[in-house]
Amino acid sequence: MKVMGFEVLLKGSNMLRLLEGLSTALNISLISVAISLVLGIILGILMAMHNRVVLFFSKIYLEIVRIMPQMVLLFIVYFGSTKVIGINLSAETASIIVFSFWGAAEMSDLVRGALKSIPTIQYESSAALSLSSFMTYRYIIMPQVVRMLIPLSINLITRMIKTTSLVMMIGIVEVLKVGQQIIEANRTASPNAAFWVFLVIFLLYFAACWPISLLSRFLEKKWKV
Repeated sequence: MKVMGFEVLLKGSNMLRLLEGLSTALNISLISVAISLVLGIILGILMAMHNRVVLFFSKIYLEIVRIMPQMVLLFIVYFGSTKVIGINLSAETASIIVFSFWGAAEMSDLVRGALKSIPTIQYESSAALSLSSFMTYRYIIMPQVVRMLIPLSINLITRMIKTTSLVMMIGIVEVLKVGQQIIEANRTASPNAAFWVFLVIFLLYFAACWPISLLSRFLEKKWKV
């Protein structure tokens, strides 16, 4: 058994530590997703109004998010905020800010695209029926947009869960960091431990993301517009 290296997972509280690390990653990702959904929906609606000022700044915002790697943003927010601005952010807070910044951009683009996909004739028909703008959005436009957005939003959750592995770079002890600690502590006694530890980490991420992915596919098929 020692030759295989699997025994390191059964030592002490190693499995519990991995689960706690996964819990930390999930906590950061879910808080970030909640903030991203709210900010992204608001920004997406503003972008769909075709205001030139909003479009100009939102385009810059989206390009920054698309071009800049999340890891670089983490370093800028976590280390830069302390050195330049003098704000002492915790690693968890910095991570939530960065992932919310990224997620809101992704969500706003989804909302804008969903609103633009609604045929113009539906707005014109609503006006012909003397429906107010509020009633048009409340009863005709938004139900269709929500149907399109929910599967896409669920996909954003899975992507954010996987991307939280980057937070180990600023010292957060999430599941990948715990795995590295276990491997380092058993490098001499169990040189093959890395394979089993990372296999378990893969299975933990799979267990967290696969049901969400299945839900996304189910809703996408059920609510296909």
